[in-house]
Amino acid sequence: MNIIVAVGSNWGIGFQNDLIYNIPADKKFFRSTTMGKVVVMGRKTFMSLPNSQPLKNRTNIVLSRNESFSAEGITVCRSLDELFELISEYNTEDIFVIGGADIYKELLPHCSTAYVTKIDDSKCADKFFPNIDGLNEWKLMNISEDQEYDGIKFRFCTYIYCK
Repeated sequence: MNIIVAVGSNWGIGFQNDLIYNIPADKKFFRSTTMGKVVVMGRKTFMSLPNSQPLKNRTNIVLSRNESFSAEGITVCRSLDELFELISEYNTEDIFVIGGADIYKELLPHCSTAYVTKIDDSKCADKFFPNIDGLNEWKLMNISEDQEYDGIKFRFCTYIYCK
């Protein structure tokens, strides 16, 4: 299983249920990396998608303990056990955890690769991704050259979980 996320220099990812960065190259990277794959997200992340609609051309799985939550075009899992049973049908390399903060934190130990867009900026955030630079089991394996959008530098990083 993989994780894909864009983080500020403070590892911030969101503020008031919205992403804090809108970088076209990052969106393009997200789209091309997850297209045709399985995306796993929490209910709030799903609700924050445009028109609360599933991401097109992907299998959308939403992890939610809310028993009354359902939506067309998604599969809802009520527990981690239910999620793991469902995703066992898929190639683990084709599964991408896409947020939010609680889902990232819960599923990070079960992931083997993290695709992290590191943004050299630290906007106000109330949701954060764990600082995997400070975790010995995560190793930075690849880093792109610096890119820039609207005066903000960023780079694409790939981390591997080393047990």
